[in-house]
Amino acid sequence: METPDPSFRRRLLTEALTVVAASAPAQTAWLEKHGVVTDEIALDFDHAFRMAEGLVEEGFLRRDALPQLRLIDSIFDEMSCDESRERWTAAALISDAGWIHVRVLAQQVLAREGVTASPLPGICVVR
Repeated sequence: METPDPSFRRRLLTEALTVVAASAPAQTAWLEKHGVVTDEIALDFDHAFRMAEGLVEEGFLRRDALPQLRLIDSIFDEMSCDESRERWTAAALISDAGWIHVRVLAQQVLAREGVTASPLPGICVVR
């Protein structure tokens, strides 16, 4: 299987980060619009994060973005290990420390990469 071109992979990463970086109300509206649950935000990030190292090696992502991307991934992993399902509710997007922290980190990465605020991306859900 052929690897998609780097600009396409970078777009996937920046779109995932855009959703993570969005305000809680914008995230909630995005979830409702696409009929998906809150953990879809973390899953989309996880899929895109797997491409980050390659994007750095190919010159499509700054190396100094990696520590923050790894931290976002680590926070989502920690949240996944938490026995409480409360962290994965729409209400948690507003007040959960993990969601607040990943939002700030994603905003910082996007700013460093020169990605300006844009509408949240669409998704194609296969059911």
